[in-house]
Amino acid sequence: MIRLTSGMKHFFLILCTSLLIVNSATAQETNPWLSLAMVQKESHFDEMMGMEITEAIPMIPAQKLDGTEITLNGYMIALSAKTTAESHFMFSRYPQNMCFFCGAAGPESAMQVFMKDGTKIKHSKDKVKVKGTLQIQKNDASGLIYFLLDAVLID
Repeated sequence: MIRLTSGMKHFFLILCTSLLIVNSATAQETNPWLSLAMVQKESHFDEMMGMEITEAIPMIPAQKLDGTEITLNGYMIALSAKTTAESHFMFSRYPQNMCFFCGAAGPESAMQVFMKDGTKIKHSKDKVKVKGTLQIQKNDASGLIYFLLDAVLID
């Protein structure tokens, strides 16, 4: 059995983190969801809720996308029972049966989308592509980390 000293553990942690950051620079160009998924989970007691909660904090690769225009493939999730045309909706990396709200994924896999100039688009259960400006949220009551602003639907 190999015993790692504290210094060796620290070195391997830095090495692995560096490789993830370098790799994410290429990944974010082709699939921003990969960078957005890089979060650190922190637990703390929330006095308002009266319980311990786990919060996802974006790591450097995700933070670098804040304020930039990104293009994402994903699934629309309606915010109301009406699934007609919407200018504001949830957007998930995964289909609704696997999304964050169903417990199968974390908040880093979903975001709120606000269409440019309030343009309404028809709700779709199929995968769609949207482009907009990413905004990282802090302390949002919804528990979501990301907003996509001034979004447009890409055919």
